[in-house]
Amino acid sequence: MAANSPIRILDSADPGFPAAFAPLLARRETGRAELEDGVARIVEDVRQRGDMAVIEATARFDGYRPAPAELELSAAELKLSAAELDLDDDAALATAAERVRRYHAARVPDSWTESGPDEELGQLVRPLERVGLYVPGGRAPLASTLLMLAVPARAAGVKRLSVCSPGESVHPAVARAAVLARIDAFHRVGGVQAIAALAFGTESIAPVDKIAGPGNAYVQEAKRQVSGRVAVTAEAGPSEVFIVAEASAPADFAAADLLAQAEHDPLASAVLATPDRALAAEVAAELGQQLASLPAPEVPRRSLAKRGAIVVVRDLEEAFELANRYAAEHLQLFVEDAGAWLGRVQHAGAVFVGPASPVPLGDYVAGPSHVLPTGGAARFASPLGVEDFLKRTSLIRVGPAAAREIAPAAVRLARLEGLEAHARALERRLRGDSDKTG
Repeated sequence: MAANSPIRILDSADPGFPAAFAPLLARRETGRAELEDGVARIVEDVRQRGDMAVIEATARFDGYRPAPAELELSAAELKLSAAELDLDDDAALATAAERVRRYHAARVPDSWTESGPDEELGQLVRPLERVGLYVPGGRAPLASTLLMLAVPARAAGVKRLSVCSPGESVHPAVARAAVLARIDAFHRVGGVQAIAALAFGTESIAPVDKIAGPGNAYVQEAKRQVSGRVAVTAEAGPSEVFIVAEASAPADFAAADLLAQAEHDPLASAVLATPDRALAAEVAAELGQQLASLPAPEVPRRSLAKRGAIVVVRDLEEAFELANRYAAEHLQLFVEDAGAWLGRVQHAGAVFVGPASPVPLGDYVAGPSHVLPTGGAARFASPLGVEDFLKRTSLIRVGPAAAREIAPAAVRLARLEGLEAHARALERRLRGDSDKTG
């Protein structure tokens, strides 16, 4: 560990490396048994009592008590708040919204059919009708989160978008993002009560078909409990980055990018793998210097000490092997001929290639949604996109001639599984008048 730098330097050749690296892999939260009962009580209360339960929970947990008529901000109120935004900030949000819209609008899948002799098979692609977006409150306005959720949903063709976000007032940046995304309803309510209201509906908050968005442990547990009643997007855990860097990587850039993720949360993760021992030492030293200059260094310092590491590996092959085991939300590549190495990437939420492509560009303006799988979920999950707001319906049309050809196999399989009524329904088609079968 370099002087004044909280990050560890590990060596993959060290016999103790597997034990030292294992905690970095085991970063996904495992259950919230202690929250289940309390969350369930709030969810059930909202289901039964609607607005009054939402209002009482908001007063208890968030410190303000809206009247029923105040749960939803009007379009005029949103526009009034948005008008207070600094012009340069307004322009930056507009740039982000347009780039995100353009990226996702180009990737909306179409319905399709494939015709064969006397049959037609295909798929109907339809947007969800009603989606609820959860935008957390906190010290900073998460306008970018609203855009990264709402713009892909709009591109998919969702008919009604509702937002729930805690706070007695709405920050101008969040209001402007809501206007840019053409939000249909904005509710000043957060926490478990917001998730329950979106799932079951209340007098003032319409029920939705899917809930998307991050939140704290209580919000995530509420989403888990209402899953099945409505669809929910995957859990969003603490932010993380894994950087693969060779000797030519700029140490100051690499250190800055580790800090950019570490400042999110004490549980954020930031790891760099390099075959160059000198670079490892240089990045560690840079971290100490840059950390000292931050206005709020305590959170990134704790994050780097607990969930950060610089790993000296044998070669780039091993670096990519570790990256795939880690399955990071963000994978950053500081390597020559990065295109050749992309084929080695199996598990990552998003890949940022080259020194001019830092993660914060993806957080705000690159185009793809910054809602990404975390905690190793990139092994099986994908970034949020238009597909998350679409549903697919299979289309099957079989004519008499095709039925005569394929139904006997279906009859055999039905009886193999002991489903006689299935078999007889098929045999009626085989025996029937062909001009009545179609």
